[in-house]
Amino acid sequence: MRKKIIRRLNASLVASLLAVSVLVTGCGKSSASNSGTTAGNSENVTEQPTVQEETTTELKIEGQEVPANIQTTLNVIEDKNRNYYEIFVASFCDSDGDGMGDIQGLISKLDYINDGNPDTDTDLGCNGIWLMPINPSPSYHKYDVVNYMDIDSAYGTLDDFKQLIEECDKRGIKIIIDLVMNHSSIANEWFKTARDYLAELPDDKEPDASECKYVDYYTFVKGETAGNYYKAGKSNYYYEGQFSQQMPDINLDNPDVRAEFEQIAKFWLDMGVGGFRLDAAKEYFSGQPEKNVEVLTWFNNYVKSVNPDAYIVAETWTADYDRYLESGIESAFDFSYASYDGNIALTAHGGDPTYSGLYFAKNLMKTQEKVSSYSENSIQAPFISNHDLDRPASYLGYDENKIKFAHGLLSMMNGSTFIYYGDEIGLGGSGADENKRSPMIWSSTDKTGECKGPTNMTKEYVINNFASVEEQLKDDKSILSYVKHAMQLRNIFPEIARGKIEILDEVTDEKICAMSKTYNDSKIIILINTSKTDTKAVELSRANNGYECIQGILTVGETQPYQVEDTIVLPPNAIVILK
Repeated sequence: MRKKIIRRLNASLVASLLAVSVLVTGCGKSSASNSGTTAGNSENVTEQPTVQEETTTELKIEGQEVPANIQTTLNVIEDKNRNYYEIFVASFCDSDGDGMGDIQGLISKLDYINDGNPDTDTDLGCNGIWLMPINPSPSYHKYDVVNYMDIDSAYGTLDDFKQLIEECDKRGIKIIIDLVMNHSSIANEWFKTARDYLAELPDDKEPDASECKYVDYYTFVKGETAGNYYKAGKSNYYYEGQFSQQMPDINLDNPDVRAEFEQIAKFWLDMGVGGFRLDAAKEYFSGQPEKNVEVLTWFNNYVKSVNPDAYIVAETWTADYDRYLESGIESAFDFSYASYDGNIALTAHGGDPTYSGLYFAKNLMKTQEKVSSYSENSIQAPFISNHDLDRPASYLGYDENKIKFAHGLLSMMNGSTFIYYGDEIGLGGSGADENKRSPMIWSSTDKTGECKGPTNMTKEYVINNFASVEEQLKDDKSILSYVKHAMQLRNIFPEIARGKIEILDEVTDEKICAMSKTYNDSKIIILINTSKTDTKAVELSRANNGYECIQGILTVGETQPYQVEDTIVLPPNAIVILK
C-alpha cells in the first residue's frame, strides 16, 4: 500500500510542500490508541521555571494507518529491576470504615497494582511496592519509630502484614519497607531508658554504658548546646535531633546499635520482605559522606548475608548520590529527574529549547555511566515525585498531556522506576507534607475504602481535577490508561530497564530523544518527540541500525505514530520503540 506524506516546514522557513511515495511496513499485532485531552486549573501551582511556548508547525498525513506491529507479550524478568509503587498506607485504602488506611485495605487493592495474571490489562503492572513506615509511631507520617519490630495498630497487626506478603508473592510483587536508622521516636524504649537514667545520674558522675547501654545509642551532651539539640527530660543533658525534637539521632558508630538493626533487618527479611528503603541515609553522619558510605557498607553486607536477593535503595538527597553506591547497595534515589525543576518535568514542559530530546538522551546516558561505574549490580532509581515533593499534577499546571508525557519519559528510563500512589490518576497536592499525602480517590460514587487523609491536610492545596480510579479505568484516554500502557511496555521490553544506552547520532533533530538500548544481545531503539506541538518525521536507516519496525507506542493525543520504510512519523510527545 502506498501513502503520501505532505510536510509543512518550520515557520521560520519559506513554506513548501514535499510529496513522497513510500511503503508502510508492519510486523505483528495491532494495538488500540492511548490518548488524552488537556485539562487545567493552575490555582496554588508550585512556581515553575519559565518556559517558552513553541510556534506550532504541522506534519499533515494523508490516509495514515496505525502500525500493525505492536507487541503485547509480557517478558517480565525476576530480578532487582522492578516497577515500584510507593504507598502511604494511611491514605491508600481503609478496610474498617474508620477513615484510616490499613494493611487489609491495601490487600484489597493489590489486584489494582498487579493481579498476577499476564492475560489481563486492568492492573498497573507494578511488581514492587515501597511501603512508607508501618511501625508503631505517635506521628501521622510514622518516621519516628517506637518499635522497629511491630506494626502500628492503626494499620493492623503482624498477622495482617504476613498475609500481605503472601498475597504479594502470589502476584509476583516484592515489598520493600522504609527503615529509619537515622533517628527514633522519643517514645522508643531505647531513648526513654537512656533519658530516665540520665535524670537520676548525679551531677558529679559521667554516664556509664555498662550501667545503661542506651546512653550510647544516642548523642547526649551535658549542658545546653547550640544547634539541633534538645533537653533530655529532667536531666542536664541534651540530645541531638537533626530533623525534629521528636526524633533523637541514633549513634550508628555504636556496635550495639548496629547489632540491634541487624536483628531488625533479619526479622523483616525472615518475614518475607524483599528489601529496604533507607531513610535519610546521608544524614547518618551529616556532612560526612565517607562515614555514611561505611554505614551503608556494613548494612548491605549484613542484609546480603541473610538474603543475597534483597534490594536496598537509599534516600541520599544530594547531587553526588552515586558515591553512596560504593557501599554495594543497588540504588540511591536520583533526585535530578524529580520535582518541578527536575529533568523530567523540564522536558515535559516542552517550551525551553535547553531541555530538548537530545538533552534528555545525553543525561540518561550520563546517569547510566555514572551509576554503573561503581558496580555492574548498580541500579538506577528514577522517579517524578514522592511523599516529600509536590505532586506533578500541580507543578505541571494540571495539563493532562504534560502529566502523561512525564510518566512516559519516566517509563523509558533504566533501572527501578518509582511511582508515588495517586500520581497515575493526576492526584493533586502541594505545599505542606500532609497535602502531598492526601487520600487516594477510588470512586466518585462508592466511598468504600475512602480515607480521610492527614488531619492537618489543607484542602485548598489538594486540587483534584481528574477522575477517580474507577472512572479512569473505563477511559482508554485517561492518565491512568496511559500509565498502565507505559508500565506494560517496561514489562514487554526488558531492554528498557536493563539495556546499555547509545545515542543515535544519525538523528540530528534536537527535539528527538533517539537512543538504542542493548541487553543480552537484544537491541531496541527508543524515539521520543519532546515537542508538544510539532509532528516530526525521523529518518533512521533500518540497515544501519538493525531494526525492522515500530513495536511499541505511547502517545498523548489521538494521532498515532507510524512508519514509512526508514521514516518514523512521531506526533507531539509521542514515544515509539523500534525492534
